[in-house]
Parts: sequence; structure tokens; C-alpha cells
Amino acid sequence: MKAVKGSFKLHARRQLNRSEAWACFTANLALPGSGSLAAGRGIGYLQMAAAFAGMILTIVTAIPMFQWVASGGGTPSPQSMDDPIQAMTDLWIHARGPLAGIGLFAASILWALVTSLAILAGAPKQGGPPKIG
Repeated sequence: MKAVKGSFKLHARRQLNRSEAWACFTANLALPGSGSLAAGRGIGYLQMAAAFAGMILTIVTAIPMFQWVASGGGTPSPQSMDDPIQAMTDLWIHARGPLAGIGLFAASILWALVTSLAILAGAPKQGGPPKIG
């Protein structure tokens, strides 16, 4: 059996037809940057890096937050009822890392969405969507 070689080499930018542009659009929604790279846009590398950085940041910072919650840090205590600002501060300290990671991933999806719309706008409008059935 012959091994399939993968490559991170950027393909040359060319005119995409409408179905290829839609394929790039859906690929960008699945993994930000992948559709941009398939369309020959180098910005896809940065979009993919931002998506992976967001996922890693979320995972790495969520572990200590879950440990804090499991140890009873998230449950209201008589002391936190006396000072709700302190309880909210504790929650913010433990949740800000995962929220930042989620925000970075969401930003990469929006960035890829804007690129996808530009790819769709550059595709010729002839032919229409594929017929089903």
C-alpha cells in the first residue's frame, strides 16, 4: 500500500467555482483556516493557529478551574454570602482563562467567516447551488 503524503504547502490562488467556494466556507466553519488554505489564502495559517491557541488555552486553564469547583470553591458559603463581591472576584479569577480561550476560538471562527464570505463573493454566481435528488 502506498503512503499518502500530506503537505502544508499553500496552493496557488485561483478562481474557484461556486461549489468549491461553498466547500471552503463549510471547511472554515469546521476548522477555522482550513477553507482559507484550500482557497489558496495564506491568512488561513494564522486563523488555524488562533483556533488551536484558543483550544489549548481553554483546556489548560479549565483544569484548575474544575479542580477549584470540585474542592467546593464554587459553592456559596456563609462568608461569601456576607461578601458577594469577594465571591464574584473568586469566580472571575478562576473563569477568566477559559473564557479568554473560548473568546480567542470564537474570534478565529469569525475571522474565518469573513474570509469565507470574501471567497464566496469572488466566486462566479453562475450555475446556482447544487441540485438535490
